[in-house]
Amino acid sequence: MRRILSILNFEFLVNGDAFKNWRIILYVLILSVVMIASGHSTERKIFQIASLNEEIRLLKSEFIDQRTYLINLKMETKIMTELGPLGIGPSKEPAIKIIVSND
Repeated sequence: MRRILSILNFEFLVNGDAFKNWRIILYVLILSVVMIASGHSTERKIFQIASLNEEIRLLKSEFIDQRTYLINLKMETKIMTELGPLGIGPSKEPAIKIIVSND
């Protein structure tokens, strides 16, 4: 009973050899603060990673849309329909091959 009363009265913090107890208490306190800060830092990084993954997903989607649009623009039929009113069309004659000799 006496031991419980001494703990409830915090006698272990004020008696003669209390310095050891204070060192342990301060060590545990500092350790707990470091653990809490580490947890908050980890959560912040997790939210940042989730945000960056969402941004990557949106950029990939935009890239695919732009690539599809470019492929459609490069199609020969699309080019012919766009340049037809200007009087530009495919050549009627086949291409001529030019051979250069290195003599």
